[in-house]
Amino acid sequence: MKRLGILFGCAAAFAASSETILIHNADVYPVTGASMKGVSVLIQDGKIADIGARIAPAKGVRVVEGKGLRVYPGMLDSGTELGLSEISAVRESVDTGELGEFMPQLRALVAVNPESEHFPVVRVNGITSVMTFPSSGGGGGGGRFGGGERQMISGQAALIHTDGWSWEEMEINRSAAMHLIFPSIAGRGGRGGGGPTPDSSVLELLNVAGAGGYTAARRTYEQQIARLNEFFDGARRYQKARAANAPGFQRDLKLEAMMPVLERKVPVAISAARSGTIHDAIAFAEKQNIKIVILQPRELGKAAEELKAKNIPVILGRVLALPETEDSAYDESFTLPAEAYKAGVKFAFGTFNNEFVRNLPYQAATAVAFGLPYDEALKAVTITPAEIWGVSEKVGSVEKGKVADLMVTDGDPLEIQTQVKHLYINGKEVALTNKQTRLNDKYMSRQ
Repeated sequence: MKRLGILFGCAAAFAASSETILIHNADVYPVTGASMKGVSVLIQDGKIADIGARIAPAKGVRVVEGKGLRVYPGMLDSGTELGLSEISAVRESVDTGELGEFMPQLRALVAVNPESEHFPVVRVNGITSVMTFPSSGGGGGGGRFGGGERQMISGQAALIHTDGWSWEEMEINRSAAMHLIFPSIAGRGGRGGGGPTPDSSVLELLNVAGAGGYTAARRTYEQQIARLNEFFDGARRYQKARAANAPGFQRDLKLEAMMPVLERKVPVAISAARSGTIHDAIAFAEKQNIKIVILQPRELGKAAEELKAKNIPVILGRVLALPETEDSAYDESFTLPAEAYKAGVKFAFGTFNNEFVRNLPYQAATAVAFGLPYDEALKAVTITPAEIWGVSEKVGSVEKGKVADLMVTDGDPLEIQTQVKHLYINGKEVALTNKQTRLNDKYMSRQ
């Protein structure tokens, strides 16, 4: 027992200790305000302790020379499966979900593998935090956010840091959102993250043509909506019985997980690709009185007015994507962020594919080339997603008192030539190496 006490004491002391670092004479871009030239940033106890031009390094403080360098907040990808899926083609390395139509009790956080090789890869490009989403189970290669044949609620998405010894250390918010794949006449609400697919409405009609075509598809859709409403209504009945401590009340873990959603403490992240599906999702949210965030819309159309009017944010999918259909404009995915901005819709970026998370800054940069203001693009990978997921008081900008999730670069982080020179997560400097850089060094040094 004495030995255990010593071990726990050492562990606690290690967790509480944190190196004090001073980034000296750098240009700071806080995102939420004007840039500051030639100032210093003091990192202490994992947080930004001070920002200013006259911070003298105390004894024992490690000084990082920042002359000619820039300090930005670390970037946040709002749509990934990082830590849940390693190699999508290898079933044993995929733990994105479980079987079942409604699985709100599942937490993505506890399945996160901190040793995933994806984390070091994305850190090299300045990504310090991600939303990792559960998706439908039973697919072998993972649901890819599009849902299985019948699953609608796949579980609780987690907001995590991209570094840590355990999922407990990586946690920012263990239940940042409940993931709902909204039903659609044109198939499931979400679009697969693996790449361009034929128009889902065409595929759905082809699949059901032998069973009545559109009529059968409509009937299936209405049945799914009815089951979804019944599940939420059942959760509300459970909520009332729970509050009244009704005789014979029995705790149900599945329905317990819905309580924060019904209390509007946790938003529902709804995969909905088409403007019609988005409209239906908004109507459902109003009926059930829940907060929602729309994931991966492929078009906004008339839904943009509703989204703005009701202050519903969206997480845009990959900008670097081919057109959805043969007759779509070649630049439909490139111009969607600018369209959302002009419509007044609050948005952030998500890559929705583990292999493309490292390209997050270039997704934002492409949107700039197609009409999105630069400042809005930078906000869409920093402070805006932090606001959407309710953690803007902790991360998303370079401000005193916030968690020290910082990247130090030699230029504009949205430019492909820019190199991240230092990366800090929770105030700790993280090595900018990974399997890919090690292989590069190995073969470049071959004699």
